[in-house]
Amino acid sequence: MNGRSKAVWATAAMVAGLWGCAGSGGGGSSHKSASYAPSEAASPSPMGMGDSGAAPRSEAPSAQQRPGLGTTWGETRTSHISSAPFSRADSSSPFATSSVFYDNATGAKKMAAMSGATQPSDGRVPIGGGVASLRLKDGQGRFLTGLQSNSKHFIVGQDGDRYTIVIQSHVPARLEVVVSVDGLDVLDGKSASVAKRGYLIDPHGVLEIDGFRQSMDAVAAFRFGSVQDSYAEKKHGDARNVGVIGVALFNEKGTNPASWPIGDAQNRLNADPFPGKFATPP
Repeated sequence: MNGRSKAVWATAAMVAGLWGCAGSGGGGSSHKSASYAPSEAASPSPMGMGDSGAAPRSEAPSAQQRPGLGTTWGETRTSHISSAPFSRADSSSPFATSSVFYDNATGAKKMAAMSGATQPSDGRVPIGGGVASLRLKDGQGRFLTGLQSNSKHFIVGQDGDRYTIVIQSHVPARLEVVVSVDGLDVLDGKSASVAKRGYLIDPHGVLEIDGFRQSMDAVAAFRFGSVQDSYAEKKHGDARNVGVIGVALFNEKGTNPASWPIGDAQNRLNADPFPGKFATPP
């Protein structure tokens, strides 16, 4: 992948941007960068369960009784970010969202079977019809694979393994991406919502998210673990949304996603079968 994105967090418009890059730190090393955007006024639109007005809990097995994987609060890793200006075209509504489910091999197969006919997947999840793509990568730098059933994607993880979230842009414009893990925002560790700000991705850039952000300089690594040991359960006592990773994309004010070239496949899908009325000589 080319054009790795700086670790930048999107700010409201008219704020000077500072760009940073990740170094190495406790428990591991990384040499990526990211940017993110501090909040601007927006109407809450939940991406998972919100902090307020949450639906009452339904009867379900306790976290201790549930099999399969969740995401735990891992070791601290150095990951520097800074802020940069970004004004959303629509402050509260993303132009594209996507999600991927994860579990161990047994759990992923069960979920996929419940969703219909299944086929092997290389783990690549398209976002916005190809505007961007999402994959999970293990601690050895290998992309995780899984299954696909209709439009749903299922990734197979291993208990104890570290993973990162890799998002690649395929368009010539900056994007803001809000990301959730187990229903929690990766920037503040609280209930995810698209009203919150996210990371920035440069045109045709790549963003790699190492973990839940602890500060402007460090994250707690994502590690697969039991549901009862998941960060969602340990921190919030709520494992309802364990097993899903969500992504919401926002385009910048003044840009038009419909005009972005995203490959021949999309061009073919946009082809008009009846562009004219009569044949003319070549």
